[in-house]
Amino acid sequence: MKLSDHRDIPKAKRIVVKVGSSSITGSNEKNLDLLVSAIANSAQNNQEIILVTSGAIATGLPLLNLTEKPTDLATKQALASVGQSKLMGRYETSLERFNIIAGQVLLTAGDFEQAETSENASKAIDRLLELKVIPIVNENDTVATQEIAFGDNDKLASLVAVLVRADALILLSDVDALYDRPPTETGSQKIEWVEPEDDLSTIKIGGSSSTVGTGGAETKLEAAKYAREHGVTVLLTSIDNAAAVLAGDRVGTWFQAKEAR
Repeated sequence: MKLSDHRDIPKAKRIVVKVGSSSITGSNEKNLDLLVSAIANSAQNNQEIILVTSGAIATGLPLLNLTEKPTDLATKQALASVGQSKLMGRYETSLERFNIIAGQVLLTAGDFEQAETSENASKAIDRLLELKVIPIVNENDTVATQEIAFGDNDKLASLVAVLVRADALILLSDVDALYDRPPTETGSQKIEWVEPEDDLSTIKIGGSSSTVGTGGAETKLEAAKYAREHGVTVLLTSIDNAAAVLAGDRVGTWFQAKEAR
């Protein structure tokens, strides 16, 4: 389905929703239930929702009595190993309120580089959706051979959205939209709509303000560019707007897909 504006989101058949680490861990852990409520409502309205989640490493930090994200790969992988099961448990418990089952899907960059593995991943996700299961996707940090490759899963989400032929990709973070400069700076202006031909080179990009995430505006713009070049409409907004954006409200920044107009 080709989407023309926010009101088409509730009509979309298949949507990938991505959430960053800082939005659902630590002091923001309560947001996980709000996110699950929003995607469960869409799933109960016969929409196919794939959730791409970060947060395994951040979830593992307090479990191993660590206060900040380490720099070495081995410790990051150990944290991911501990935190991933705990994170999935939180999603499963939250989804049980709606009698919805979650299916864990762990992927690495290499899975998208080989035709056989990418096709298998696509078929597995398709089957989960047919069985009314919500696939919950994360990077397989524990066996990754290089440092976190997906920019807090922004790139991963765009790859998944294209792989599963999604109608829309919704990127949820701590910021409500794209701004022409970091929103903390005086005079920053919200950008509500981006056409494929719009020049975004003048935007002043800031990095992630989170101590647990690895993304930021730059990785989200790269993810949006890749997805919309492959026909997937992208919406960027905050996790506070999760229910609103899925309901078709005009929130965040809309990145029009190239083929949609």
